[in-house]
Amino acid sequence: MDTSIITEFVGPVSFTSSVFTILALLASVLVYFYQPVWSVRKVPGPPAIPLFGHLPLFAKHGPDLFAVLAKKYGPIYRFHMGRQPLVIVANAELCREVGIKKFKEIPNRSIPSPILASPLHKKGLFWIRDSRWSTMRNTIVSVYQPSYLAKLAPMMQSFIESTSQTIPTDDQDITLNEFSLKMATDVIGKAAFGFDFGLSKSTSHQHADKHIKSFIKQHIYSTTMLKMDLSGSFSIILGLILPILQEPVRQIHKRIPCTMDWKIDRTNRKLNSQLEQIVVNKMKEEQKVSKDFLSLILKARESEAASKKLFTPDYISSIAYEHLLAGSATTSFTLSSCVYLISGHPEVEQKLLKEIDEFGPHDRLPTADDLESRFPYLDQVSLVSIS
Repeated sequence: MDTSIITEFVGPVSFTSSVFTILALLASVLVYFYQPVWSVRKVPGPPAIPLFGHLPLFAKHGPDLFAVLAKKYGPIYRFHMGRQPLVIVANAELCREVGIKKFKEIPNRSIPSPILASPLHKKGLFWIRDSRWSTMRNTIVSVYQPSYLAKLAPMMQSFIESTSQTIPTDDQDITLNEFSLKMATDVIGKAAFGFDFGLSKSTSHQHADKHIKSFIKQHIYSTTMLKMDLSGSFSIILGLILPILQEPVRQIHKRIPCTMDWKIDRTNRKLNSQLEQIVVNKMKEEQKVSKDFLSLILKARESEAASKKLFTPDYISSIAYEHLLAGSATTSFTLSSCVYLISGHPEVEQKLLKEIDEFGPHDRLPTADDLESRFPYLDQVSLVSIS
């Protein structure tokens, strides 16, 4: 066959193949970026900017944006955290429906990019998947019986008293959020791990155990300095826009000293090692008479062969640490906000103090039932502060 004829034939074929390749790549890119929008297209919400989603709106309005969107689009709306679509449920009864009544129908939650950057956090109850999540959730729910929670009230009161004794009596300014954070961390540390961290006590009475002190130091550093949001590492920010590149970039950056990914990885590894050691030490105790969450989970783990396979030390430590993360900063912020708002409304303060004083003598400790039924105005104040 004539060479010129072959050349004339191959040329158009090669060009056509290149065109189809380019079109296929463009189609793949479009599908990659548009698929998240398409998956929630029927859920009401504001228009999303490609790649960035609703992050510009969040940067403009801050956390108030969610209340604005709920008012405009209703109790269920979509919010795009970069490329990742989220369905926001902004109604207490609907949250109860989703999280309690029909929890089995939603076993897997989308994992945000900050959590993807932390193997420690991915093993917590909120992010584990499929049958492991269902089994572990059932076990944990069985631990948190009302009778068990009611027994925590005296322990909480003891930390409230120790914290109040460290508040200066002169006109010195105090950082209320810091005081409440120490108290909340101590309460959860005792309830979850069975340890008294001693943060809410005076310096001379704080915990002397070097292992516990090291763990608390790493925890405080992790929660106050390594913020896993848009001010965090480059891989986390990239994960909001191009999730497929987050892990490769994180693997590179965590090997480069002084980068944020390197700091986060080093802190997480230290925390993980310390948490697993706490669990191992608990498992070695011959008589598990403690009533903290960690001891109860270990006891439940030993009662069933299936639970023993699921509740390995790494998962147990992550779930216990999840208690500390979920409860300390949120409780501290709520208490601080509540006190701040009350201080600006003297009439609310007087009515609240009147309700508390009428309960009985100052040395009388309210029971769980009392807290639920005897303080209706306090409940109203708390709800307003949270909202």
